[in-house]
Amino acid sequence: MVVLGSLQTLATCKDAAGIAGNIFAFGLFLSPVPTFRRIIRNESTEQFSGLPYIYALLNCLITAWYGLPMISSDNLLVTTVNSVGAVFQLVYVIIFIRHAEKAKRLRMLGLLLTVFGLFAVIAIGSLLIVDFEARHLTIGFISCAALISMFASPLFIINLVIRTRSVEYMPFHLSLSTFLMSTSFLLYGIFNFDPFVYVPNGIGTLLGIIQLFLFSYYKSSSRDDSREPLIVSYS
Repeated sequence: MVVLGSLQTLATCKDAAGIAGNIFAFGLFLSPVPTFRRIIRNESTEQFSGLPYIYALLNCLITAWYGLPMISSDNLLVTTVNSVGAVFQLVYVIIFIRHAEKAKRLRMLGLLLTVFGLFAVIAIGSLLIVDFEARHLTIGFISCAALISMFASPLFIINLVIRTRSVEYMPFHLSLSTFLMSTSFLLYGIFNFDPFVYVPNGIGTLLGIIQLFLFSYYKSSSRDDSREPLIVSYS
């Protein structure tokens, strides 16, 4: 009876963490909206790159596939959040293609077809693996590697903030959303005993903490600097 109660509590905690992660993820999915408002308004992609959205689309598709019952056990909340994410990224890519120059448009179309082709190979290939555990491990490692590689972007931003001593290019809401979503899925993975979920999200949580610390440090530093007289000393 005690064991049953513990298992039910664990399942409840896991579901709560997963639902929270799904909610916090919307902060990340909506973060490019100002960029695409500008693209639509100016009818040009200007100097913006579409590669982050292409890569995010592939990442969402792979991770959503990993969460399906045929691949892993009891991970549907991983599928829901990444399915929604894939829709957002696809919409962003379509808008980008519509407003891009001809050369950039053709390149983005080629990359989009490559993403769908690569995902089809991964999905169909995994279904050809008869053993469930082997299928789970194969897609798990691919999904985990894709998630970890996504953290190259936060690392670049962290480096930029430290070099420029400015948080101009690190919006607070984006850092907070990253931290909250990663923490939620870190707990979700722990409660579900799934290292393919808690390892990459553990890294995401750590990077989120670093971003929030840097935001607090350099934001206050910027305010302090702004109070100083605007006098240059040549001594």
